[in-house]
Amino acid sequence: MVANDLVASGATPLFFLDYLATDQLIPSRVEDVVRGIAYGCREAQMSLIGGETAEMPGMYPQKHYDLAGFAVGLASREQLLPQGVQTGDVLIGLPSSGVHSNGFSLVRALLAETNFGMMPLSDGTEIRTALLTPTRLYVKPMLRLLKAGLLHGAAHITGGGFTENVPRLLPKDLAARFDPQAWQWPEIFQRIQQAAAISDDEMRKTFNLGIGMVLAVAPENVAAVLQADPHAKRIGQVVPRTQPRWNGGSHDQKADCFRFWHRFEL
Repeated sequence: MVANDLVASGATPLFFLDYLATDQLIPSRVEDVVRGIAYGCREAQMSLIGGETAEMPGMYPQKHYDLAGFAVGLASREQLLPQGVQTGDVLIGLPSSGVHSNGFSLVRALLAETNFGMMPLSDGTEIRTALLTPTRLYVKPMLRLLKAGLLHGAAHITGGGFTENVPRLLPKDLAARFDPQAWQWPEIFQRIQQAAAISDDEMRKTFNLGIGMVLAVAPENVAAVLQADPHAKRIGQVVPRTQPRWNGGSHDQKADCFRFWHRFEL
């Protein structure tokens, strides 16, 4: 996830450090976890240079562990994104591998309180297996696009979904207009929505809905960007804002403006 954040900012990931805390250190379990971290670092083309391990009996339930980490990347000031986003830029979505690492407070509640996890997906995949699909790493395709100078901006769709992440690539006078018919939500998200009985707006505020990275691209570069990922989709466009962003006022005024600017404009 942090590697994806770095490339969305225009930076090249360099190295990663982890922190692992547990009730009891079991070497085979720690080896499995660190092996997974090392695999992710290789995929993200960055080095695992160190970390911290803590054994804290009584602080964690048995066989539970807490894992955290951070990464450092490098970019010249001229490469940092967003840069040059303008009206008419095309929004391209790179597909996700699933739920990634967001929305699990809701997912865990559904597993505990409903029959959400009982019926497998239509292809036979168990719900828990689908939920545990590793987050897709976008480093390799993103670095190629960055090196070629094809991107004006990028938004990594993490916590807050489209609603809170896409505005990060936009100047104050521009907005993002999405075509909700441009892609179909993967079945796992459809099942989550059905089980939770929540609106499309709430889903867009919580999940990636099948799009893990949104790119702002000049029209003349769209074909080259789409070639970089055969599953990439043209999903929207950058348009002018018709009102300034909220900069004061009551809570209700802020909420109204928030919904206006951060909705999917049709």
